[in-house]
Amino acid sequence: MSGAEQAEQQPVEQQPVGIDELLERVRAGYRRIGAHEAYGAAQAGEALLVDIRYAALRERDGVIPGALVIERNELEWRLDPQGSHKTPEATGHDLQVVVICNEGYASSLAAVSLHQLGLRRATDLIGGFQAWKAAGLPVTP
Repeated sequence: MSGAEQAEQQPVEQQPVGIDELLERVRAGYRRIGAHEAYGAAQAGEALLVDIRYAALRERDGVIPGALVIERNELEWRLDPQGSHKTPEATGHDLQVVVICNEGYASSLAAVSLHQLGLRRATDLIGGFQAWKAAGLPVTP
């Protein structure tokens, strides 16, 4: 293999970024939504709310009625419309998915991952479940 061929195969090293910068970068690629907008879209049947919080947080704080619970480590497998492990709600790439974590950080990274699967309308809830609850929107114990 020539030197030029070896150089072409070498991965390009990227400068490390901190999580705050990474969040800023990924969030620039889509529009996030607030609690009342998410509630309205879900009530109108225009959006699928997906709660990615782990069980202890759901047990402590409750759940959003009608939200699909998919823990973060299963999200891509369950929402990929082409996947063999998809949930029945994963009806197509045009589905609007609103990812909800506890405070709106992990959900941003999850939304970008869904974009990479072709779910171009995926977004996340600003402030996460805590913002939903603070807005006085429905929560079931």
